[in-house]
Amino acid sequence: MTDSEQHPYIELIAREARRPVVTDRAARERIMAAVRAEPLPSRLPFWARVFEPRSIRLAPATGALLAAGLVGIGVITSQLAINRDGRPSVGQVPPVAAKLPVSDTVFVFVAPRASKVSLVGDFNGWDAKATPMRKVVPQGTYWSVTLPLSAGRHVYAFVVDSQWVADQHAPLAPDDGFGRPNSVRLVGRGSSL
Repeated sequence: MTDSEQHPYIELIAREARRPVVTDRAARERIMAAVRAEPLPSRLPFWARVFEPRSIRLAPATGALLAAGLVGIGVITSQLAINRDGRPSVGQVPPVAAKLPVSDTVFVFVAPRASKVSLVGDFNGWDAKATPMRKVVPQGTYWSVTLPLSAGRHVYAFVVDSQWVADQHAPLAPDDGFGRPNSVRLVGRGSSL
């Protein structure tokens, strides 16, 4: 469409839009003086800009992925938690495992010259006084204790006359960070291993 074919009002609007704007020089000076009189916006400190509230819009799928990632981080950090006694929680039975079937598990340690032997592990809070072992009297060469343990992986050691000793007949657990040897016992459902 050419200019001559347009509606007369459109032609009028187009002519006004093309006309140069003429401003009064005094008005222009007043406006510029008012702009210069305004204080410059203060720049917020870095920490204030970082913690300034903002709106964020996420697609539902993105929100679900973000939530799943946060849950994953929570699971991973809970596995790296440290207990009150300063020992890592690795190898401890999670609370869910308390509902698993319980099996009587026998622990035996050969130490004919020992005067006191106890069993410590993730099942008794690593307390050397919690599970004392008894010396089997007829032979007198080994110590024994039977514990009800839930199915799963348990990390343990023996304390023989105040010395921590790993079970020589069981796999060793990864280093506990304290330089003490520990062993692993896998307890199946309804069986003692």
